[in-house]
Amino acid sequence: MLVSAEKTGKNEFTVELSISAESFAAAVTKAYHKEKNSINVPGFRKGKAPKAMIEKMYGESVFYDTALDIAFPEAYEAALEEAKIDPVDNPFDFDIKSIGKEGVSLSCKVTVKPEITIDGYKGITAKKADATVTDEEVEADLTRKVEANARIITVEDRAVANGDIAVIDFEGFVDGVAFDGGKAEEHELEIGSGSFIPGFEDQIIGHTIGEEFDVNVRFPSEYTPELADKDAVFKIKLHAIKAKELPVLDDEFVKDISEFDTLDELKADIRKTLTEQKEAAAKRNFENEVFDKLAELVTDEIPEAMVKRTAENMVSEFRYNVESQGIPFETYLQYLGMTVESMMENYKGAAEKEVKIQLALEKIAQLENVEVSDEDVETEYTAMAERYSVDADTVKKAITADTVKKELCARKASAIVTDSAVAEAEEAPKAKKKAPAKKTATKKKAAAKEEAPAEEANTQDAE
Repeated sequence: MLVSAEKTGKNEFTVELSISAESFAAAVTKAYHKEKNSINVPGFRKGKAPKAMIEKMYGESVFYDTALDIAFPEAYEAALEEAKIDPVDNPFDFDIKSIGKEGVSLSCKVTVKPEITIDGYKGITAKKADATVTDEEVEADLTRKVEANARIITVEDRAVANGDIAVIDFEGFVDGVAFDGGKAEEHELEIGSGSFIPGFEDQIIGHTIGEEFDVNVRFPSEYTPELADKDAVFKIKLHAIKAKELPVLDDEFVKDISEFDTLDELKADIRKTLTEQKEAAAKRNFENEVFDKLAELVTDEIPEAMVKRTAENMVSEFRYNVESQGIPFETYLQYLGMTVESMMENYKGAAEKEVKIQLALEKIAQLENVEVSDEDVETEYTAMAERYSVDADTVKKAITADTVKKELCARKASAIVTDSAVAEAEEAPKAKKKAPAKKTATKKKAAAKEEAPAEEANTQDAE
């Protein structure tokens, strides 16, 4: 039972509690049954020595430590509930004042959730990107669709050109010595893809099938330590040249790749899809900035325990995502040159922000008298059951109604913040100088028609 609860720090209480003689005696009996099989008493087989005999031989306090471990959790929870204290970490700094047949009296310190103050959470201003889709973006998507449906053909009557796929054997040497990982046979390299060392692909251009030649490159400084900043020679043999043959972008092509009958219908659908994607991204980025600013409004001291626990959860979630792809987490960390501790440190800033947002939303829900009904909880249980393809009872066993209520409460508080937020137009990025656009089959036809009259006019002038 609770004896006293006194605030002894910014976010800390010292709780004094007692465990009755009857409760502690029952815990001692449980401790005896738990440990008797590991205690030796002359004249008795293990597990058969009476409790009184063991206490007489080893002292009546022989089971006290284990008994306290058994009795404390229930007494501690009851004391917290009576004191209306919401801990955010395990208790610490235990002081056992008395322990014995008369029961237990002890005190411990408890870190609690801070009582924050917050103002200005309505009308937060944040930038929101324009979701307008340009003609150029529609054309770019069309170009991707055309290129995705390109036919690969073998070229035999010319040299390698930019955009071709060169089928090559290669072997690399540094100071005349071949190095690991620098050799391959019949490798298909798309020229201009930038997948090889700078300068490598450019030196393939202009060569013809059957040629054997050298490519001279210098490894970048950020390459592996063994090869960084070193000159290398690659011996190349060109086996074949392949090229992409683009389909004509017309209504027939559209019918082949989509449910639409005309190019205009496909363009309209692309614009609609891109608009939805840009609007969703703009909304997501806008809300992220709003919540970043909401976190900044929380200036109260946050218990380190809350930040640490949140960072631990973030690392655990990251571990789950890595291991679900079949990669051992320790191997992944070695690849990154990190430890769990250093990853925890990296997450510390994000964890503190998440804690501040959580506390802010709880406070806003309180200030705005947000309520969550039992009907709201049931509706959420049904939605979760549908989302995870299980029955509602399974969800209820896994997630308590109190947890669902807290989540819904935070969601309603979030809506108060975002619905009142003010969107500020984001500055459009400065236009970059555009490189000449690749011509699709349709554009090439149009260009040919436009160029023909000009050639005729030049001929007439010459005459």
